[in-house]
Amino acid sequence: MGDPRAFLTIHRKEAGYRPVHERIDDFSEVEQTLSTGDRRIQASRCMDCGVPFCHWACPLGNKQPEWQDMLYKGQWLEAYQVLSTTCDFPEFTGRVCPALCEKSCVLKLSCDEPVTIRENEAAIVEAAFREGYIRPVQPRRNGKRVAVVGSGPAGLVAANRLNRKGYEVTVFEKHEKPGGLLRFGIPNFKLGKNVIDRRIHLLEEEGIIFRTGICVGKDISARELIDQFDAVCLAIGAEEPRDLPVEGRSLQGVHFALDLLANQNRLLEGIPVPEEARISCQGKRVLIIGGGDTGSDCVGTANRHHAAQVTQIEIMPKPPVGYNPATPWPMYPQVLKTSSSHEEGCVRRWNLATNRFMGENGVVKAVEVEEVEWIPAEGGGRPQMHKTGRKEIIEADLVFLAMGFVHPVQEGLLTELALSVDGRQNIAVDVRQKTSAEKVFACGDAVSGASLVVKAMASGKKAAAEIDCFLSGKRSIPSE
Repeated sequence: MGDPRAFLTIHRKEAGYRPVHERIDDFSEVEQTLSTGDRRIQASRCMDCGVPFCHWACPLGNKQPEWQDMLYKGQWLEAYQVLSTTCDFPEFTGRVCPALCEKSCVLKLSCDEPVTIRENEAAIVEAAFREGYIRPVQPRRNGKRVAVVGSGPAGLVAANRLNRKGYEVTVFEKHEKPGGLLRFGIPNFKLGKNVIDRRIHLLEEEGIIFRTGICVGKDISARELIDQFDAVCLAIGAEEPRDLPVEGRSLQGVHFALDLLANQNRLLEGIPVPEEARISCQGKRVLIIGGGDTGSDCVGTANRHHAAQVTQIEIMPKPPVGYNPATPWPMYPQVLKTSSSHEEGCVRRWNLATNRFMGENGVVKAVEVEEVEWIPAEGGGRPQMHKTGRKEIIEADLVFLAMGFVHPVQEGLLTELALSVDGRQNIAVDVRQKTSAEKVFACGDAVSGASLVVKAMASGKKAAAEIDCFLSGKRSIPSE
């Protein structure tokens, strides 16, 4: 390490967000950047721990101490080279990852000032693009072809890794442009779509073929896919949102969160959206049901529409502030998170269950909620929810359901592919991303259920390795 004692004298410094009054009127990225000098100073805070818990916590296995030291020394190219060996797209994780690494940093434990790993990661990859360190690679082809179905983070990583190994990769995407969740789920104020376009253009230069607007099972059959390719990787995500089937659910104005987020992103990219599908929060009372990141993204979008009022409710209790003894270091802390969207204006409430939607002339006007309490289960099991009978009415002109996604059922396209291969009626996916149907693999949220971008990327890496083992006749990689 260049300065093994820097952490004793230098405090954590974040780039922070653009001022609220400035960012609330646009969808540009809210996060700012530090100067290269400040960024190197922040990298010097890495302690070079004997046991790097940041590496342990990262699903991708990033070697943070190594590239932090290179960044501190001004070795930007070398830092990128080390970073890119484990993380295919640091420009994505450097923007939207919740930084599991930072939560396990020893400086998080000792002084609650972890190294700014995520921001440093973003700075390294942006410098690599800016300085021309990232150039198209032309792999030597091995004559075998792989189809990747889905172009979200898992599919893109699998495609990138297989392409670099010499396979001819074709990515099938049912939507208008590649990117999956990155493009149509995450708001532009967190991830500008020019960042995705830049990477997709590079992947195309390296030989990956993207076929957009193609729905496998509809526009091309599973049989055709099996016949035309030596292996198929399913990265189809977990797209079915969790519903709330209570009275009044069919009222106009009650939407899934992605109805708002995906359509907003399409409009910003100039993709036509039918008038009847457009949602405007301007001047309306907005209620968001669900306290996670997707709900927060709805808050930020509603604020940019200049909603009259934004309220977010959550059925679970309010998390502790700062420290939660139930999730001690180096675990990811379950504590109160205040996002940039919350800072822009939002009423947040917890321990509220939704009883019914109330409307007039078929349009939602209010929501009846009821306070709940959580009773600890005997033996330390899952707490039991108990309704208290204390009800109230929250007025709302628009309601967005942001309660997560259901785990994808292993049927549909998976079953169709299995039948095309060997006539099986059922199909399973093991922890190595291999399915019980020969030639068919799966990764990302299609395997795990809805999760983090960084975990989907790690899953894509595993799937690519398994496909390479299968097609090259190598021994399968060990399961974790």
